Amino acid sequence: MERIGLIQMTSSSDVNENLTYIEQQTTLLAKQGAKWVVTPENAVVFGNKENYHNSAEELGDGPVQERISRLATEQQVWILIGSMPIRRTSAENQGVTTTSVLFNPQGQIVAHYDKLHMFDVDVADGHKRYRESETFTPGNDIVVAETPFAKLGLSICYDVRFPNLYAELRRLGAQILLVPAAFTAVTGKAHWEVLLRARAIESQCWVIAVGQGGHHACGRETWGHSMVISPWGEIIASLDQDAASLVVDIELEQIESVRAAMPISAHTRFRNQFILS
Repeated sequence: MERIGLIQMTSSSDVNENLTYIEQQTTLLAKQGAKWVVTPENAVVFGNKENYHNSAEELGDGPVQERISRLATEQQVWILIGSMPIRRTSAENQGVTTTSVLFNPQGQIVAHYDKLHMFDVDVADGHKRYRESETFTPGNDIVVAETPFAKLGLSICYDVRFPNLYAELRRLGAQILLVPAAFTAVTGKAHWEVLLRARAIESQCWVIAVGQGGHHACGRETWGHSMVISPWGEIIASLDQDAASLVVDIELEQIESVRAAMPISAHTRFRNQFILS
């Protein structure tokens, strides 16, 4: 059995304020026995393009990552920052990505994932127009992180609408699918739960989805409703819309029992071909 801590946030453009909240909640969750902690998308900074680009760091170098590294070491927990802006400077990859960063209890970065799918959509809310590609450069790699407790399939928010990604994560051995997010209130109310349960059911994986929730200083409203879903598609625990934290125990053995009883992978008549342009 693994004990997981979820930190639902209402992040702002104030990096220090957001990090302080993460530190406070992680300390509380560690005292409750959590061995790893997951934060939402845009956990470190939530704002506009200027906010993201001004706070971007190169992977493995910068005060934000140093602070999270120290927190992981002090509390002896694994920490997944659901996403933060990472500056890319190589010839092959330039710009700023929105990136999940996984720290181990020694404070080391052991995995990272650059969000693949950019949220370029129109929504019937006060913000109306979302064009994530105007701020971030999309990633190119599918990532399954090896940890002592499980293989983690990494994804971020809008990715959840692309089932082929999760089929590939399952094929690569993922046991737990992580979905840090900042779903809008409108799309969250309509689709958040049903998409997450579908991904759990079809992959026969645990799904841990941690969202931003509430009214943000930049004018956006996010859905929250962080939840943990079993490989059978049951919601084991969930939150409402406001900032809060939650501790959940999950049994990895349930994965094998569900897969043995209904061997979807063995029954499939085609193999997933995940193509990135």
